[in-house]
Amino acid sequence: MNTIIQKPDLILASQSPRRKYLLEQAGLTFKVIPSCFDEDSVKLTDPSNYVKILAKAKAGDIAEKYPESWVIGADTIVVINNTILGKPDSKDEAGEMLRQLSGQIHQVFTGYAVCCNALGRIFAESIKTDVQFKKLTEEEIKWYINTKEPFDKAGAYAIQGLGTFLVKSINGSYTNVVGLPVCEIIEILIKEEVIGLNYEK
Repeated sequence: MNTIIQKPDLILASQSPRRKYLLEQAGLTFKVIPSCFDEDSVKLTDPSNYVKILAKAKAGDIAEKYPESWVIGADTIVVINNTILGKPDSKDEAGEMLRQLSGQIHQVFTGYAVCCNALGRIFAESIKTDVQFKKLTEEEIKWYINTKEPFDKAGAYAIQGLGTFLVKSINGSYTNVVGLPVCEIIEILIKEEVIGLNYEK
């Protein structure tokens, strides 16, 4: 039987159900301990650097409390024409975001950090994926908003949910758009021998 061998404790410093799902799908065992780091305390810089700083801060916040554990932190933003689209607070705001994205190519940036304080190890980077939306009709926008899916999603859509019909194509990591670049995370965990691969010949 093929299994993943995991030695140290692993913590996801995020309450995102999407990130939790992605790590579970990768076969990892971990605790979820959301960071309480104040994102507003970080000054907005270029998108790539901004999400990396936030990811490091979130992972570091939890790593201080659990120094023996390996901690994963992440932050995702949607950017179009140098404008960051956060989570919409209303139907009107969601509609405006979707109209901005309609027929256009935008970027999704996810910063990630993997660290263990006891070992003095930290890895942090950001990944960018280009996403092209189809041209949306007003009926499609109104329908999607009324599903209520947009309201806890950056950019007002979920590529892994009903919002999959909005996306014409992507260039780059799919899991990055969902909220966590799984390939890069797993590579770090294997390299640092946090996890190993066990298989039967």
